[in-house]
Amino acid sequence: MKKLTILILLAMAVVCRASAQNRVVTGTVSEEDGTPLTGAVVQVVGTNNAATAAIDGLYTLKNVPSGAVLRVSFLGYDPVEKKVDADRMDFILKASAQEIASVVVTGMQKMDKRIFTGATDQLLASDVKLDGISEISRGLEGRSAGVSVQNVSGTFGAAPKIRIRGATSIFGDSKPLWVVDGVIMEDVINVDANSLSSGDATTLISSAIAGLNADDIESFQILKDGSATSIYGARAMAGVIVITTKKGTPGITKVSYTGEFTMRMVPSYSNFNIMNSQEQMAVYQEMYDKGWLNYANTVYRSESGVYGKLSQLINTYDPATGQFAVLNTPEGRNAYLRQAEFRNTDWFKELFRNSIQHSHSASISSGSEKGSYYASVGAMVDPGWSIQSKVNRYTLLVNTTQHILKDKLTLNLIGNASYREQRAPGSLSSEVDPVFGTVKRDFDINPYSYALRSSRTLDPDEFYTRNYTPFNIKDELSKNYMDLNVSDVKFQAELKWKITPKVEVSALGAIKYQASSTEHHIEDSSNQAQAYRSMATSIIQSNNPYLYDNPDEPNRDKYSILPQGGIYKRSDFRAKSRDFRASISYNDTFNDKHILNLFGIVEVNAIDRRATSFQGWGLQYDMGETPFYILDLFKKQLEENTQYYSLSNTRERNAAFAGTFSYSYDYRYTINGTLRYEGSNRLGRSRKARWLPTWNIAGKWSIDQESFFEPLRPAFSSLALRLSYSLTADRGPTWVNNSTATIYPLNPWRGATEIREPALSISAPENSELTYEKKHELNVGLDMGFLDDRITLSMDAYRRNNFDLIGNVVTMGLGGAVDKQGNVAEMKSQGVELSLFTRNIERKNFKWQTNFIFAWMDNEVTKLKTMTRMIDYITGTGYSMEGTPRGSLFSLKFKGLNEMGIPTFLAADGSITSTNIQFQETVNMSNLVYEGPVDPTITGSLGNIFKWKGFTLNLFMTYSFGNVVRLDPIFSNGYSDLTAMPREFANRYLNPGDERRTNVPVIASTRQNNDISNLYVAYSAYNYSDVRVAKGDFIRMKEISLSYDFPQSVTSKLRMSGLSLKFQATNPFLIYSDKKLQGQDPEFFNTGGVAVPMPKQFTLTLRVSF
Repeated sequence: MKKLTILILLAMAVVCRASAQNRVVTGTVSEEDGTPLTGAVVQVVGTNNAATAAIDGLYTLKNVPSGAVLRVSFLGYDPVEKKVDADRMDFILKASAQEIASVVVTGMQKMDKRIFTGATDQLLASDVKLDGISEISRGLEGRSAGVSVQNVSGTFGAAPKIRIRGATSIFGDSKPLWVVDGVIMEDVINVDANSLSSGDATTLISSAIAGLNADDIESFQILKDGSATSIYGARAMAGVIVITTKKGTPGITKVSYTGEFTMRMVPSYSNFNIMNSQEQMAVYQEMYDKGWLNYANTVYRSESGVYGKLSQLINTYDPATGQFAVLNTPEGRNAYLRQAEFRNTDWFKELFRNSIQHSHSASISSGSEKGSYYASVGAMVDPGWSIQSKVNRYTLLVNTTQHILKDKLTLNLIGNASYREQRAPGSLSSEVDPVFGTVKRDFDINPYSYALRSSRTLDPDEFYTRNYTPFNIKDELSKNYMDLNVSDVKFQAELKWKITPKVEVSALGAIKYQASSTEHHIEDSSNQAQAYRSMATSIIQSNNPYLYDNPDEPNRDKYSILPQGGIYKRSDFRAKSRDFRASISYNDTFNDKHILNLFGIVEVNAIDRRATSFQGWGLQYDMGETPFYILDLFKKQLEENTQYYSLSNTRERNAAFAGTFSYSYDYRYTINGTLRYEGSNRLGRSRKARWLPTWNIAGKWSIDQESFFEPLRPAFSSLALRLSYSLTADRGPTWVNNSTATIYPLNPWRGATEIREPALSISAPENSELTYEKKHELNVGLDMGFLDDRITLSMDAYRRNNFDLIGNVVTMGLGGAVDKQGNVAEMKSQGVELSLFTRNIERKNFKWQTNFIFAWMDNEVTKLKTMTRMIDYITGTGYSMEGTPRGSLFSLKFKGLNEMGIPTFLAADGSITSTNIQFQETVNMSNLVYEGPVDPTITGSLGNIFKWKGFTLNLFMTYSFGNVVRLDPIFSNGYSDLTAMPREFANRYLNPGDERRTNVPVIASTRQNNDISNLYVAYSAYNYSDVRVAKGDFIRMKEISLSYDFPQSVTSKLRMSGLSLKFQATNPFLIYSDKKLQGQDPEFFNTGGVAVPMPKQFTLTLRVSF
């Protein structure tokens, strides 16, 4: 018993002594001026015991042994180590030289910025991200000089139109290459840049990074010139955007949550010049007087509104009352029309709503000397800004790094998955009608387009007539919609082996799978389905274009091939890609003066795409979803040579070998070179066509490292000059892939459906010499810093010569094809970029910093021979002509109104005409007027950030100049009473002599339409004339936000390590735009379909960490 007592006393003494040796250390981490360094890591050297400095710089570290050494580190500052000698220890960190702290991430390697010679910008995701906008690529607008981001559609999943230093191809995409954690992101379906504004359903799956959670992204590296992008060779002619996702931090365990709650504002008619119902009824009265809206005209028309409904109600007898719904007397008709006159329906309020979009992201990260991990889950729930538009997206990311064999072997595993389910209004693809000179979309029910183009005299709950069938927009949206399901899965593994301290080899493998399905449901009682069986009268039966006219029975009336049910359409896209890359690097420093870096890679990648489509006619949604179809349906499809299903497979293979070298003398003089040799099965089979070497040579002079620079400090703190010259390339438009003969199957028309046989057609002979599009680029850059880098200025000037661009060639027809593709076009471009950053005020409790970005770009197509229709030159997306910029807009020359108010134009033969305009003309374009490019030539931004204690105020505006936009094509030779008209109709031609005071054409009467043949040409031409063009210039307030970071005194009581609230207004208003736009967004093309503009929205963000 005595021995046991002694042992217990000894144990207690040891414990007490141990506890006396361990202590709790507290203190602050700050800059030299006393500013707290939130997020600085304080760690006991040699252990995993660490803490993070809170908002006010305070830290608390428990179980610190006496005599231990504490190390404090923070990005951009020199680390500090101190031996523990007290319970309170404060640390003051000094800022490192800005370039020393910077690392350039190219996606294949990390390079010290001091020896990086390319034009690049590194952006932290926290600075770029716009809360409430899940598509993070939209946040790049105005953040990097030379990067143009046009939000041509605001619908989720639709990619913005991004250009880095302008277009690089005439018919190609000119889209930047996206690289995420070193792996190239391929699109499941290619949607070219011009089609992004089309509003077609495929634009909803056009974004390569729509499956990424914005909270999982650490940074962006934008590679601009050939020196920066040359390691990617023929895939990077249009620039590269490298995304790095978050990783765990050794010694720090952190659990974070971010919640964003966004309310979008309903559009208002006060921002547009649309007529109200009283103004509209005055125009309808004129139309009535001109023979358009009388009983005979409306009762059988394919489209009719209040006047058409009036004609129907006059003939609607109610046996219960013994009265007609509307008495056919002047008093009865006027009473009904007076209701419409004062109705003033607000279609925006009927079709849009202030629903709350909310997104949630939770993550956990940790790490030790042996490894680290980061894992997150995210959910975005959007009930929809408009009727039948909602999105649910779920994401998962796991990123883990394990250090094996004492850091000699490192394994990095990343798994990323996302799933999206989305609903959108039913939409068909838009079509260009070169005969009538229009761009049309059948059965368009886009809520935004409908609100702008539908009369405010209509009753939102009434059914009117469209496509000879009863129509109500809210009813149609409930019965005509699309369901999208999109999934993305990516898994990658990278193994790095540090053979010696100077030599490292690595191998990276990745596999990605993307799948999307689009189901278009057109239910039985929808207007679109009913249009295929609408034949209430013999006149309607004769005029309805959706009824079947059987050529085998010429004496039979037209009839329906959809007597029952609706239509079920489905499109599926699949893409599976595999990537492998092996690399070796050698980094050495000789005599503390000579820095040498060598890097070599071998990579192969493959992508298999599959596209399937199916059209199921006669699906009875109201009868258990069972099909009902008739034989004549297939007969009609055979006669039209159309199929009700399709299957397409494409297989793409690429291989490349590349190497880079960098040599720097004392970080003063640097030379860099890259050589890459690669091949693709998309190009011609000859070796010189399929395989291509690309290269880069560049140099950098760090003038601030010279001895003569020292007297200039601190007024001049840094100065460097960069110069590069490169050859990069691109594989050309995706639709050009005839490395072998392109053979299509077809079913020849033999005059009768009983005679059928398959056939093969050579649509394009083998083009073995078709090779890469190429670009020579010269870039000169200057980086300067003043007053200890409180002011930094970066400038770049570049000149590009693009050659061997793919274009159409009209040949003699040898080989069976007249129109071929060849490397026959050329283009040149030049530009200047400027980025200015200033830290205007820096105090302990107050900071003010400013960021100004400016970029100018100009290009010109110097060689191009093509046979293009006039209609392609004058529509709003832009086309290319030799001697003008790539993607230019042209117009017909308006020559005023004639004595009847009909617009006149300059014809190709030099005469003045109203109707002699050939929209299909391909040779003589002398009557076209060049308006300007559709892409801006000047872009930039101005941002100011103010910080006071825990508050941060951000004011950020963007600007864009130099491009032109086509105004909405609203004029026609005949209008219906469904149509809304802009207030400029108030200035229309009314009486003889008005042609001298106005350019707005007359509302043509039915008599004029009968007397003047092809009158529709005059009004279509007016829509595409030079008076229907506006400047695309704008200055937009992009973001106004106020955030507050709670101090540690509050968060510690709540057992949190961080807590912040942020309120943000996104796109609140336009500061400037062309008055001719009259409320039309200069970035948005009102094309209908699934496209809507970026809304004005307000977001409340909560961020919590433990």
